Amino acid sequence: MSLLTPLALLSILAIGPLIVAMYLLKLRREERRVSSTFLWRRMVRDVEANAPWQRLRRNWLLLLQLLLLLLLAIALARPFFLTAGISGRNLVIIVDRSASMAATDVAPSRLDAARQQALTLIEQLPEGGRATIIAAGGQMDVLAASTTDRRQLNDAIRSITISAGGSSDLSQALALAAALSSREPDSEVAIISDGNVRVPPEIRVPATVRFFPIGRGADNVAISAMALQPGAAGQTLFIQVTSYSPSPTTRRLDVYLDGSLFNAYDLAFGPDGANDASRVVVTDVPAQVQIAEARLNASPGTDHLASDDVAWAVSNTGAGTTVRIVGPGNRFLETALALLSGVTVTKGPLTAAAASDEVALPQITVFDGVIPDVLPAGNLLFIGPPRSTDLFSVTGQVDFPALRPVTTEPDTQGTSLLRNVSFSDVSVLRAARVEPGIWGRTLVEGDGHPMLLAGEREGRRIVVLAFALQDSDLPLQIAFPLLMSNIVAYLAPGSGVEASQIVPGQPLALVADPSTTGTRVIRPDGRSATAQIQAGQVIYADTGASGAYIIEQLRDDQVINRRRFAVNLFAPEESRIAPAGELSVPQVSGLQQAVTREQVGRQEVWRWLAAAALLVVVAEWLVYQRNGLAYLRQQLRFALATRRQ
Repeated sequence: MSLLTPLALLSILAIGPLIVAMYLLKLRREERRVSSTFLWRRMVRDVEANAPWQRLRRNWLLLLQLLLLLLLAIALARPFFLTAGISGRNLVIIVDRSASMAATDVAPSRLDAARQQALTLIEQLPEGGRATIIAAGGQMDVLAASTTDRRQLNDAIRSITISAGGSSDLSQALALAAALSSREPDSEVAIISDGNVRVPPEIRVPATVRFFPIGRGADNVAISAMALQPGAAGQTLFIQVTSYSPSPTTRRLDVYLDGSLFNAYDLAFGPDGANDASRVVVTDVPAQVQIAEARLNASPGTDHLASDDVAWAVSNTGAGTTVRIVGPGNRFLETALALLSGVTVTKGPLTAAAASDEVALPQITVFDGVIPDVLPAGNLLFIGPPRSTDLFSVTGQVDFPALRPVTTEPDTQGTSLLRNVSFSDVSVLRAARVEPGIWGRTLVEGDGHPMLLAGEREGRRIVVLAFALQDSDLPLQIAFPLLMSNIVAYLAPGSGVEASQIVPGQPLALVADPSTTGTRVIRPDGRSATAQIQAGQVIYADTGASGAYIIEQLRDDQVINRRRFAVNLFAPEESRIAPAGELSVPQVSGLQQAVTREQVGRQEVWRWLAAAALLVVVAEWLVYQRNGLAYLRQQLRFALATRRQ
């Protein structure tokens, strides 16, 4: 333990003798009658004690006053212990609340440990220090912004909860932290996480970054995929279970169909990374099954993450996807779409009726080399756009662009358009120079220009492929049918197998029937809710809980359309819970990039000493008033005895 202001201890030497001197000089004479000289000697002891150089008689008030002086002097000296922490006056705390932070290898959970670490950092702030609390994981939330109010900071930290479907991307949080740090001198950024996060390499933080690792265990087995597909004799149930544990392990898998136990399987796994770390269960189930549920059972302490031990799959037999192609005709495009399971392809001319809301709306409209004057409702795919629209601008042409994926990470809706798709062998003759709006996210670029972009605007999903198929060899590549399958899954998320691939927090969406007058959502817990209808789509966003959801479209309180969805945590980056001891974050420090790790800070204890001093003051008052308190107690007893009589 060390002291920040050790000179404050000199107050003991200055004030202590004064307290003792006042006690010696204190003289209180009272007139009393005694019956003998023996009792007289007892009465004059106080007078003798006030004489100089006499031995002090034990006095509780004096002892308490000296103890109070000692506590206050030590508190003013500001003692502290060296702990893992920070020392800056402007602190930005980023707390990871992604699904992996629900792991219980640290009791009661990693998130609870992270909250406690954040509270400790707030205690370490110097007087007048400011802090900002950012919850990362899924949608970033700023819970407290650059405030000195410690009560507000502590309440903000305690309010952080798990974002079940939130990814561990720190891009937004670090960008905000960098902006805040650049405006305040003596800033520090604290990242409290298990280390299973994505740090963007392009961000430079102009402050010291501290990493506080949370977690110590890695044992976890997860249901990593589950789907119901039409089969020859009904339906086929597919379940994939993956072990992320460092050692071999076993699990029991129970399968329920529409709430009733169907079968149980004993599974054995090798260590994480081994060829036998995954097990696949494929079985035939009756055609009338609507909802399948799988549960993993584990012994206590052998599986630290429970949220990925259960999964659901739903059947939407007969509820396929309708795709309308508007354009001059393209055999490659029509064939690729028609071969997809559950997809019905229609072709329509570029007329006013094709874009009218009066006809039955398809779930997806594809504009192949054409742009209508009026865009229809619903989700849209543009291929080789010849001119600008309200959604994006076409400013020219790019010749022979070299395609390069910008990212292979899942997008904000949780569905990767580039899953199993490679553009490395794709050649393009020419492409439109597309300038997207703020809604668009570039997935593939060519010579610095977007070649494939996707996003969401006002409830509708949009995909733009900047080049025409006939101006490339993409239709001849194996990537083409895979890309079209991913695009259809993205634009029609509530259809086919993709209805079981929705992550918590991802909105549920389906095309609204033109005659719909109302909606009803049946949640996994049985409660009912209402979905919104906008831009020709039924949208329900409150999907934080995993399970099976049912969306019903109503006309005059009668169900005219029913669609099922399964929300599951199929996220390998969250199920692999092994904590990281280090986290590399680029920092602005000359030309150096620092590696962040747990650092040493100080933990002051003056508040506890001040609280102890307050207790001593109360004790001194009680001792000083003991005679009066005894008299009051005697009077109270007398009053109670009189009332009883």
